[in-house]
Amino acid sequence: MAFTDLLDTLGGTGRFQLIHTALLLLPCGLLACHNFLQNFTAAVPPHHCRGPTNHTEASTNDSGAWLRATVPLDQLGAPEPCRRFTKPQWALLSPNSSGPDTATERCKDGWVYNHSVFPSTIVMEWDLVCEARTLRDLAQSVYMAGVLMGAAVFGSLADRLGRKAPLVWSYLQLAASGAATAYFSSFSAYCVFRFLMGMTFSGIILNSLSLVVEWMPTRGRTVAGILLGYSFTLGQLILAGIAYLIRPWRCLQFAVSAPFLIFFLYSWWLPESSRWLLLHGKSHLAVQNLQKVAAMNGRKEEGERLTKEVSELGGRKGGNSLQSCWQPPVVLEFRLTCHPSVDAGNTQFSNSVAYYGLAMDLQKFGLSLYLVQALFGIIDIPAMLVAIATMIYMGRWATVASFLILAGLMVIANMFVPEGMQILRTAQAALGKGCLASSFICVYLFTGELYPTEIRQMGMGFASVYARLGGLAAPLVTRLGEYSTILPPVSFGATAVLAGLAVCFLTETRNAPLVETIAAMERWAKETSSKKHVEEKSEEISLQQLRTSPLRETI
Repeated sequence: MAFTDLLDTLGGTGRFQLIHTALLLLPCGLLACHNFLQNFTAAVPPHHCRGPTNHTEASTNDSGAWLRATVPLDQLGAPEPCRRFTKPQWALLSPNSSGPDTATERCKDGWVYNHSVFPSTIVMEWDLVCEARTLRDLAQSVYMAGVLMGAAVFGSLADRLGRKAPLVWSYLQLAASGAATAYFSSFSAYCVFRFLMGMTFSGIILNSLSLVVEWMPTRGRTVAGILLGYSFTLGQLILAGIAYLIRPWRCLQFAVSAPFLIFFLYSWWLPESSRWLLLHGKSHLAVQNLQKVAAMNGRKEEGERLTKEVSELGGRKGGNSLQSCWQPPVVLEFRLTCHPSVDAGNTQFSNSVAYYGLAMDLQKFGLSLYLVQALFGIIDIPAMLVAIATMIYMGRWATVASFLILAGLMVIANMFVPEGMQILRTAQAALGKGCLASSFICVYLFTGELYPTEIRQMGMGFASVYARLGGLAAPLVTRLGEYSTILPPVSFGATAVLAGLAVCFLTETRNAPLVETIAAMERWAKETSSKKHVEEKSEEISLQQLRTSPLRETI
């Protein structure tokens, strides 16, 4: 009896699966808040240089006249944010004079910020503007570096220690580091704790997805994967609402971090993956977990008869699986001629570059930051509904490829929309982001199905490393806009289109049971290769017969 058959015997997608999935996906929703948090905590308000300190009698005057005399205007007629006059130009107050001395200098005495929308941000607190504006992007890159490190660390630990232990620790680490980020008052400390928070992103998302998939029957995996995407959508909408109500950045940081302490407390109730327990020779614990699942699903009697079946299943999956699970995923998959590690990794890299390039700097669209954040979340709802249908009826790679190619074309087409049509530009970008978000979730589910259980976390962690490299690259690509405005959209769009084409080389996993061991995957690869060889040989023989047949001579 296969493990999937056991789950069907114990109720299939029953009460346990529903509650278990909800408890795992709820933290993933708030995790999305942290991913996009710097759109609000690092927002750049309108600002200009503070006046010279040696003019104390005039510096207290906050009128437009004082501002006009001390700060030059930019091309749009707004106060220049990074330059000021070396001396107040009172003559500029006269409409017929441009002033005798128009020499300017950098802001030596700090900046004056507009507090009407954002009472405080890290940009205001540490003056991350003008010459220091790159530090704002550095803070986000540090967070993505933490996500990258977490993918490598927690992906490997989950295959050694199980799915539950790294998940529980990630909840606690995020709650603690998130609160510390809001407490300490130095930029270096902020970056350190943001790095620790980024590590937990990978620990939570990878282990949550594995626990959901490994406790879900085959028929429910697609819906469960899409629900993970909807939890991210809900998180973006929650962030827009919380950020609108809580404007100071420290309070906002604490508000989205504290709930993870609650998740840490109830996560002790979550059962370990019985698939993982069986593969590591812990059949008695697997039986206990399965009996609890059976009781929750109203199949207590079936659960009491599981001992023999689970013991036999564990015996077939045991042996030297622990030894084989430490083979590097790339080497293993190249040996199996499928190469999902490289293909899935490249797909996640390209998807991540385009996704974060669109979603991490919402101020560039020129509309209300809260409105854009909400719009980017709402557009995911219909996009993921389409993804559900296409993944069920068309398959995994067709869905991912279609969404990636469509998103890339939308990003490139956005270049040709005039700057003045901000609403159209924002709507078009939101649609592209919705396609990328749907493909992101599909790729996560797809990647988890490509690997056998005993190296699933390592393989997903390996592919996730590629995605985090994409997240690190996105701010660098955005910076190319300072040299040419067309470089960022062309780069984001082209990588998405190329990733969509690369997905076509992955193996379809729709309605296929999860592979448990490396040996089973090798057998499947050999059978597939043999079947393909037989089909090619049969086609070759048929063509040869066609060439020499009497019918050909008659024609």
